[in-house]
Amino acid sequence: MALPISSKKALREWKLYFFVLPTVVLVGTFAYFPAASAIYHSFFEWAGGDAKQFTGLENFRRAWNDQVLRDSLITVAVLMGFNLLKMIPSIFMAVLIHRLTSDRWQYIYRALLVVPMIIPSIVTLFIWKFFFDPNLGVLNRFLDLTGIKHALVWLDHSVFHWAIFFENVPIGWLSQPDLVLPSLFIWGFPWIGAVGVLIYLAGLQSISREIYEAAELDGIGPFGKFIYIELPLILTQVRLSLVLLIIATLQGYGLQLLLLGPAGGPSGRGMVPGLWMYNRAFFAGEFGYACAVGMVIFLFILVLTLINNRYVRVEK
Repeated sequence: MALPISSKKALREWKLYFFVLPTVVLVGTFAYFPAASAIYHSFFEWAGGDAKQFTGLENFRRAWNDQVLRDSLITVAVLMGFNLLKMIPSIFMAVLIHRLTSDRWQYIYRALLVVPMIIPSIVTLFIWKFFFDPNLGVLNRFLDLTGIKHALVWLDHSVFHWAIFFENVPIGWLSQPDLVLPSLFIWGFPWIGAVGVLIYLAGLQSISREIYEAAELDGIGPFGKFIYIELPLILTQVRLSLVLLIIATLQGYGLQLLLLGPAGGPSGRGMVPGLWMYNRAFFAGEFGYACAVGMVIFLFILVLTLINNRYVRVEK
């Protein structure tokens, strides 16, 4: 005798719960246990071994008065501003690909964007470290061949008096404190992220063709379409990109560690909160304090994410 449709549906849902629940529990255990452990150990003076001493909020008081952490938060705020600007080329690239009339060429350009993702990120970082090399790096060679370095030297000595650029002296992009942040800004040029472009393309492809036809009847040009149609209708994707940007910028330190070292480069100008957390944990052996710094980073991420979700709204 065949089961009723409602019984079959209930059986399918029961099987689904049977397989989903253990998976959620397993994933949750591995995902949340490190976070719970970090919260727990942030209240202890802990050097990584079995010995630990409960200190209450002392680690957080220390973080509040930590001048290096404060300076690193300022640095990461500047980097976040840089990264916001770096979103613009990805948005424009997505719009250009979306406006191609040939589906074949759209597919080709999407594939070309994805291919660089095959290269491991650590290899990319090493390439950029060579790019900034003062003697053999591509950047200094480019500035010498194009004559831009002479212009920089003239501006330095005649207008701004930076005392950074000199004739016959290689530019130390990663060894001069005043050039550390500009170097981090140059990193990733031309700032077209494959993931970002694909996210924006997904939003653009959901825009109805009738909207474009109505805009053309009203005489709206290409730039007007971007301002009044495309950008407002991909704010959902922009908001997602902003969340990912906030998390990656505040948590990230791999770029600074590889390019500048665990001290954040000359005078610590490239120190960011994530790198300071890494420094305290693995160079100073202060794992409890590092956990407290991690909690501070988490709070900043949480607040900025809530602000982003509150004010970046989509009205369709």
